[in-house]
Amino acid sequence: MQNFREYRTDKPVLKEAAGGKYKLIVISDDSGKSFVFQTARRLKEEAEKLGWKHYIFKLTGGYTTHKDGVLKFHNKDDEKGFKVSGKDTIAVIRGSVTRKDSWMDMISLLEKHSVCVINSRDTISMCADKYRTSLRLADYGIRQPKTHLINDPKNSNQAFENLDTKYPIILKTLRGSKGVGVLFVESARGLDSVVQLIHKQDEDADLLLQEYIKTEWDARVLVLGGKILGSMKRPVVEGDFRSNVSQGSEPEMLELTELEVEECLKAAKAVNGVWTGVDFIPSKNRETEPPWVIEVNSSPGTEGMEEASGKNISKEILEFFSDKDNWVKVPGMCGYREIVSIKPWGNLVAKFDTGNSGSSVIHADTMKVKGEKVTWTLKGKTITSDILGKKTIKVGGLRNYEETRILIKLNVDFLGTNYETEFTLDDRGDKTPILFDRDFMTRAHVMVNPDRKYIVTTPYSSEIKEEVIPGLTPEETLEYRII
Repeated sequence: MQNFREYRTDKPVLKEAAGGKYKLIVISDDSGKSFVFQTARRLKEEAEKLGWKHYIFKLTGGYTTHKDGVLKFHNKDDEKGFKVSGKDTIAVIRGSVTRKDSWMDMISLLEKHSVCVINSRDTISMCADKYRTSLRLADYGIRQPKTHLINDPKNSNQAFENLDTKYPIILKTLRGSKGVGVLFVESARGLDSVVQLIHKQDEDADLLLQEYIKTEWDARVLVLGGKILGSMKRPVVEGDFRSNVSQGSEPEMLELTELEVEECLKAAKAVNGVWTGVDFIPSKNRETEPPWVIEVNSSPGTEGMEEASGKNISKEILEFFSDKDNWVKVPGMCGYREIVSIKPWGNLVAKFDTGNSGSSVIHADTMKVKGEKVTWTLKGKTITSDILGKKTIKVGGLRNYEETRILIKLNVDFLGTNYETEFTLDDRGDKTPILFDRDFMTRAHVMVNPDRKYIVTTPYSSEIKEEVIPGLTPEETLEYRII
């Protein structure tokens, strides 16, 4: 599971990916005119304005191909398909992909290819299961209606007693959206009958029994990167107890209280969501009491919110992800030594040091400072770099002394992505020419296995000349030179 992190809060600047601007693929299980597809179309429109390549992939009838390391998505009768990669592609998940394991596995495939997926499989899976969501919200101390799981039809009335509430109550299927699968139950006999009926159709069905909180409206709040993107009030539909826009509710703009903002941000954080829709019922005294959070949606739509807020929500979402620092990927596992590429040297061996929180380091055989520049040599190649400044580093196994080093910036290619990285220059002797700190690992979305080398890169090449340093194995030799 990815760890929730802080994102950039300043206005992101559109950056170009290698070979052009970014790509957007919206994955949807709907091919009609529903709300699901409306959001897909709006994102496509805004991507078009930004000059991004874009594709709406329809799960029904769609398929993927994977040839020569290239992953493509194909709609029905589309042999050409749409190429995706971790270098330039943002994937937005819309619709009920949790209905099929094969659809969920497709998200795992995207994550394996380091594609920025909104949201992660773990987040989508958690939000799709209302009981899992409830447990996670409880862990974070978030106020929610009293909730009880019914996993045996014989225990429905016992579950009601355990809630310590009164009829009417709410009965929910664990999976469902747009108000579907939410039932209003007014008596013990009604509860028993509905539960029995559902279990007759699906004997393994788990249900949620939830306290009914009477309200004239509830709220949908969009959270993006730990910030509130928009909020709207959804009046209860006349003659119904639900307030979903898909059920006919007319949304209105809503000004949130400090407590409501706090609970919504906590809820998004609880499920590790990047772009989420948090639904809540307001308390009677909104200024002094937190709301009841009733749901967290991992694939929220822009429909209704754009109309209620008057904001171009779709544009703001894409602008947010125009900054690659805001991309989220499931951390991959790498070895404590891997291969990276830096011009003009090409491939170099790097050590990933989880204990290093100070600075990434690159080896210099020689250094000569002149004004604001430093000329330095590595592996027989000399370059001149701008001096960004100087940095005091704690060094030594016991970190019992400090030294000041020159700070420079280089572009590092690792697993197909370029990272502009700050390095301090140092004589590393016979150690690996590069030592990465924890900040680089965070940006590269990797976790380090301290017991293994070269998990995601290959240390050997047919182009390498046999060159053995006396006393060292070929592998050990490789670690101390360019490949």
